[in-house]
Amino acid sequence: SWARRCVQETGTWGLLFRRLQMEIDLLHPDPVEEAKLHKLKRLVQSPNSYFLDVKCPGCDKVFVVFSHAQTVIKCHDCDQILCRPTGGKCKLERGVGFRKKQFQITLTLYNSFRLIFI
Repeated sequence: SWARRCVQETGTWGLLFRRLQMEIDLLHPDPVEEAKLHKLKRLVQSPNSYFLDVKCPGCDKVFVVFSHAQTVIKCHDCDQILCRPTGGKCKLERGVGFRKKQFQITLTLYNSFRLIFI
């Protein structure tokens, strides 16, 4: 094999280990490069979607909206449109404040709802 030949020619395992080194570090991937990959091709699979806290500029109420919502979201009190659907992520209207929700909170809510409805 080529490994045996490398050791016989050089008398050491150094050349063999240099040839076996990978171009990327799988233990410490670059976060920028990981974000560019498809959601299923990442080292740890994670979705691109998330939940948002959206604040209505008219009445200052806060609503929880899915980032890839497929319907128009309106405020219940003042009937102001908060976001409109596009092909992927929903587009927020002008003047609407938002904040990305933390994943742990969403997971906790999901687990509590799952326990209630089972």
